[in-house]
Amino acid sequence: MHDIKWIRDNAEAFDTALAHRSKPAMAAEALALDEKRRAHLTRLQELQASANASAKAIGAAMGKKDLETAERLKAEVAQIKAEIQAGEAEERAIEQAVTDFLAGIPNVPAADVPVGKDEADNVEIRRWGTPRTFDFAPKQHFEIGEALGQMDFEAATKISGARFVLLKGKLARLERALGQFMLDLHVDHHGYTEVNPPFLVKSESAYGTGNLPKFAEDLFRTENGYWLIPTAEVPVTNIVRDEIVSEASLPYRFTAWTPCFRSEAGSAGRDTRGMIRLHQFPKVEMVSITTPETSEAEHERMTAAAEDVLQKLGLPYRTIVLCTGDMGFSSRKTYDIEVWLPGQDAYREISSCSNCGDFQARRMNARMRPTEGKGTRFVHTLNGSGVAVGRCLVAVLENYQNADGSVTVPEALRPYMGGLELITP
Repeated sequence: MHDIKWIRDNAEAFDTALAHRSKPAMAAEALALDEKRRAHLTRLQELQASANASAKAIGAAMGKKDLETAERLKAEVAQIKAEIQAGEAEERAIEQAVTDFLAGIPNVPAADVPVGKDEADNVEIRRWGTPRTFDFAPKQHFEIGEALGQMDFEAATKISGARFVLLKGKLARLERALGQFMLDLHVDHHGYTEVNPPFLVKSESAYGTGNLPKFAEDLFRTENGYWLIPTAEVPVTNIVRDEIVSEASLPYRFTAWTPCFRSEAGSAGRDTRGMIRLHQFPKVEMVSITTPETSEAEHERMTAAAEDVLQKLGLPYRTIVLCTGDMGFSSRKTYDIEVWLPGQDAYREISSCSNCGDFQARRMNARMRPTEGKGTRFVHTLNGSGVAVGRCLVAVLENYQNADGSVTVPEALRPYMGGLELITP
């Protein structure tokens, strides 16, 4: 959500920022709606002042026993109060119109975000690890998993339909091990507090993180009005919704393992085979709540924590900063981490770490009370995959595959696998 006062003072900069996101100019329309709201409030205040003056005049008339004037004034006050009542209903409608309009506008990119139209304009900032050289043609993860007899898409389709998978045996345990490993790493080494949030949320929670109303088609909804979470970012960030926290208590750092549910609207024909794009998948999420002054440093810290997962697993990756045209709706700056998949001979996204500034906080009314000074300020919120567990399983299978069809278990995961070193058919 945007601050209408900031838009009023920075209309040209606001429209320029939206243009960088390939969005039309919206400042004029936003300010016209706000001007209508302000004019209406002024009219209500004038009516209330008139009612107050008439009420005072009634008292004076009654003191003079001028009953005729008093009755006339009473009729005027009654009419003014009726106008005020109708005006208050209209005020609520205008306020909602302003809120709805602002709620559909994406966040403004940070000043250092590269300007671009789409993913082709993203900028790589670093790489880690050297892709393995194979003495055989590396297979894709679904070929490996099916040959192991432990990745079953046919059974999943029978049970639930397309874009689901059923893991069995050691692969099921390997996926569980990855989630446990990530949680332990973030809690024990990166200072996050583990939380186990609800997987169903109310509309207010999905609205707070920017998933509603604009992206309702990307979500699954139950018949009684709950939304299945597309990521733990939604319930975990909403921990501070409608709260005022002390500046001294910040930053809050949370991590959570959850299943994630996405309709994958608009992805027809993309990644139709395998585990890259499913309707249900596990992910370890990181969420930080910070002061405005520390959010940029926290963003770098969070991205490094996600990268540490891949480093400890020995998985080559590259980190890119998304351009203005490829950023998510709520983000002001995003780093994507892409892991190397030898079966695809390509880097694929495995983590996305975003600084949302106060954009989500305004939608959630999440504030902090400064250590010095009066009043409150909106907090800054950040979120990042730490990392996508299913895609990490894909990366492990493809990077640690062997010519005989077996898969070597990365050393970091062996304590979670009962010491197992090799997964065989």
